[in-house]
Amino acid sequence: MKSIPLDQVDQLPGRRVADGDTFCFACHAGLSCFNQCCRNLNLFLYPYDVLRLKNALGITSEAFLDRYVDVVMRDGNHFPDVLLTMADNPEKTCPFLAGDGCRVYSDRPDACRTFPMEQGRWVDARTGEATVVHFFRPPDFCLGQHESRALTPAQWADDQDARRHHLMTRRWADLKSRFRDNPWGASGPDGQQAKMAFMAVYNIDRFREFLFESSFFKRYAVKPDLKRRLAKDDEALLVFGFDWVALFVWGLPSKRMRPR
Repeated sequence: MKSIPLDQVDQLPGRRVADGDTFCFACHAGLSCFNQCCRNLNLFLYPYDVLRLKNALGITSEAFLDRYVDVVMRDGNHFPDVLLTMADNPEKTCPFLAGDGCRVYSDRPDACRTFPMEQGRWVDARTGEATVVHFFRPPDFCLGQHESRALTPAQWADDQDARRHHLMTRRWADLKSRFRDNPWGASGPDGQQAKMAFMAVYNIDRFREFLFESSFFKRYAVKPDLKRRLAKDDEALLVFGFDWVALFVWGLPSKRMRPR
């Protein structure tokens, strides 16, 4: 989910769809274009996407990052983007595309759930309030856009079981927006502090090891019930990781922990 300057919102490609507006779309195996959208993608993976996918595959977050992603630092950015690596075949298909469709469908990434919608957010420079904006942007070959089923963005989110993904993506977007400016100082984005922050949000199995096998709980006060959840609950651990990065990098206070 990208942050968009307000004066550029209506200049973006696609049709902007307000909360109460509808768009027509349906995807099903009866369409000749079925699964054609799962090829040659620049598919951004957010932290919750990695969490869901690594659990669906039954592997660690580190193994998932090693096998399935490209970590890219784009010019002007101060935190890397994580993109799904396409399969090494002529069509550059999604690595999870099988003959009968997506083999990780119930745990597919947020961008896949949102398609053919795209989401962004603009932040009011005066109040800091963020507003989510929606764009209907199917590719030209997509026949689903000619189906008659009409939905609002909220109805589409319910239809795709996307609300939890959207919430976690927005939490991540709030944190990642702080990286507009360089927080790393002389060490830069390849320094130890930056590597620790990346670990906390993308490599959460390693982050859990860091919490429980280091002196972390001697240095930070965490309520016992939350500590027990962090040992087993990946989603609670991810939210905790977001908070820890905000505290670790910018010194922002958290209700989930406090320095001793």
